[in-house]
Amino acid sequence: MPRRWVAAVACLFALVALACEEGGGASPRPTKSGSTPTGLPTTMAALGDSITTGFGSCLVLTSCQRNSWSTGDGIRVESHYRRLLDADAPIRNRARNHAVPGARAEALAGQAGAAVKDKADYVTVLIGANDACRDDIDRMTSAATFRSQVDRALRVLRDGRPKARVLVASVPDLNRLWEIGHTESRAVRIWKTGICPALLANPTSDAKADRDRRTRFAERIDAYNGQLKAACRAYGSRCHYDGGAVHRVRFSLDEVNALDWFHPNVAGQNRLADATFPAAGWRL
Repeated sequence: MPRRWVAAVACLFALVALACEEGGGASPRPTKSGSTPTGLPTTMAALGDSITTGFGSCLVLTSCQRNSWSTGDGIRVESHYRRLLDADAPIRNRARNHAVPGARAEALAGQAGAAVKDKADYVTVLIGANDACRDDIDRMTSAATFRSQVDRALRVLRDGRPKARVLVASVPDLNRLWEIGHTESRAVRIWKTGICPALLANPTSDAKADRDRRTRFAERIDAYNGQLKAACRAYGSRCHYDGGAVHRVRFSLDEVNALDWFHPNVAGQNRLADATFPAAGWRL
């Protein structure tokens, strides 16, 4: 009897060992959850002017960052931030907007410094409208000065956050604003109060001097975009130029706010987001 009990116990242990080896009744191997999607940013920052602050998109003439094409966290604009968040990028509540209404390229380096302090690994840049929209056409920032100021800002980013991805957007085709708005009496009335005089002064005039001024304005915007493209190329592979996507947007008056007839409304901010996001190159 004792010998038979020994044999039975031995068999029982053998069966238990076999079950363990085959995984019978065992819990599945734990899986990694909540991991960071490869390559997506954890912090982003926006640099630029009033366009990027969402100015005038909340029915008052002030910044409305929740509607920004870049960092907006509102529900009405499919911003870069929201698209990245929807793709499970670990970026929630980590989108910083350093754009300032009225900013020109000379202010960009200071904004870039703020992005470095944020430890941003994705930075958007949209600048140039205010360099052209001066009180007089002869006071527009020269293309050479514009380039040096953009280069200085990009150096701040490259030195401080060398692994960050930078998206440089082209300057919008502001002349189109005149083309579609100079026959709209409400727009003309507001523009005469001093909105972008270098372009929009005497908006209904067909005089040669006014036509020539608008042509010079358009040429300067084209020159800025050429310099933005070159500056981004000089920066290196971490910089993505939008290829002129923003400049090619054929916006309508339904996409600018009806207060200053200049800045994008919610629909316009969405158009900017749609135009620029593919150029950033994120794989979602």
